[in-house]
Amino acid sequence: MSFEQRGPMPLTYEPVGYPGSVLRFRGPPASMAAPYILCLGGSETFGRFIPAPFTAQLAAKLPRGVVNMGVMNAGMDVLMQDAAIIAATRNAAAVVLQITGAQNLSNRLYGVHPRRNDRFVKTTAMLRTIYRDVDFTEFHFTRHLLSHLQGLSTERFGIVVAELRVAWMARMRGLLSEIDVPVHLLWLARHHPEDEGQSDTLGPDPLFITPDMLAEVRAMAASLSIIGPTDTQMAQSTRGMFFAPSEEAAARTLPGPDLHDRAAAALLPLLS
Repeated sequence: MSFEQRGPMPLTYEPVGYPGSVLRFRGPPASMAAPYILCLGGSETFGRFIPAPFTAQLAAKLPRGVVNMGVMNAGMDVLMQDAAIIAATRNAAAVVLQITGAQNLSNRLYGVHPRRNDRFVKTTAMLRTIYRDVDFTEFHFTRHLLSHLQGLSTERFGIVVAELRVAWMARMRGLLSEIDVPVHLLWLARHHPEDEGQSDTLGPDPLFITPDMLAEVRAMAASLSIIGPTDTQMAQSTRGMFFAPSEEAAARTLPGPDLHDRAAAALLPLLS
């Protein structure tokens, strides 16, 4: 008789909805009675695979409520277009905005799904002109698309990255200008901003964001916290994360509990 090693079981996340949105956010449901701290971002803010993400830690320690509106695989598009998120920014006392990558947003080269921003839905004449040798009907996700384009030509892929960075900067400036309360930016990742561009593979999120880009948006925000691994072991560990065996590869790309602990510790004095 043999037994399969299943590993840690996945979390339930207690998904909840808020008025004005078809999205499901991580539970338990938070009170929308103002004022509260609003946390926006992608899978990291949602807390995928993490039993106690930084949002929950802040909620346990701050005197006011904390609303987690992190969206799985989010880019800037869903954060700027979802009615519930937009309404929540108007009643917040402060916003924690996690830095998301530049790949999951519509731009002059391709479009993404308005809610599932990691889904590639259409291309433009500009991208088809740059990559005449590519059949774009084969792709359904932005990472798959970009990985393929990167492998075809470093020079042409540089054009793509430059466009994504321009689009990201424009979207960030727009979002920050529309939020009237203090915005605390959060880089929460398994790599540091200065590591961007040092690999011939796409690597973990957030993609294509440079220190210079962060410095520019930092000037429009109340603060910027950089939370990354302190050593190689931390960058690779999944200790304390809960996931199904088929999700291990995805878990290794997301920050673990130790990084969430450090994020909460960095944000707590800024929000108190």
